[in-house]
Amino acid sequence: MSLDWSDPQAIGYPLLFVGVLLGSIIPIVPTGAVVGAAAAVAMTTHHLSLPLVLVVATVGAVVGDLVTYAVARVGGGAALRFVSRGQSPEQLEKARARFTRYGWQVVVVGRLVPAGRIPTLVAAGTLGYSWRRMVPTALAACLLWAVAYALLGILSGGLFDNPLVASLVAAGLVLVVGAVSAGIASLVRRRRARSASAPPPSC
Repeated sequence: MSLDWSDPQAIGYPLLFVGVLLGSIIPIVPTGAVVGAAAAVAMTTHHLSLPLVLVVATVGAVVGDLVTYAVARVGGGAALRFVSRGQSPEQLEKARARFTRYGWQVVVVGRLVPAGRIPTLVAAGTLGYSWRRMVPTALAACLLWAVAYALLGILSGGLFDNPLVASLVAAGLVLVVGAVSAGIASLVRRRRARSASAPPPSC
């Protein structure tokens, strides 16, 4: 039985899955914006189901994260450099230190914090974190992530009846929230770096 590609459902769910999966492996797609837009469409039309949007987004994110983790765990030097591109050695070393100290909690937080996912997954892979622990941890992290970004789509869908407007507003909200979160995280890192480099007070 062939799919009817004129049906928005037949297009929407595969696009959502591929977008989240691709963005989770190669961060060129704003995956949060994709989820928020899909949730907004689900809120304003009958073409998509919100529970299915959450399921598809979670599965796509889990698969992408596990691929990144697997490459970091078993891949060679070139593969590791590919998945960790854009990350400085200092960032990766700090991620390993945090992972050694906190374990699975860092995976969950890394999924939710902008620019925290890749170094966390690379740290988990290079430190040999077990598959038995990684799979349920990644599943929980990705579900929380999908719910968080879908809420922005639900908000915009409740404000606007037009699905196009709602999806654009949802995507914009996601990008703004991500930019603000990244700015706050960068400010916190700079303050910590200054505190660590400051000389101790004299007696």
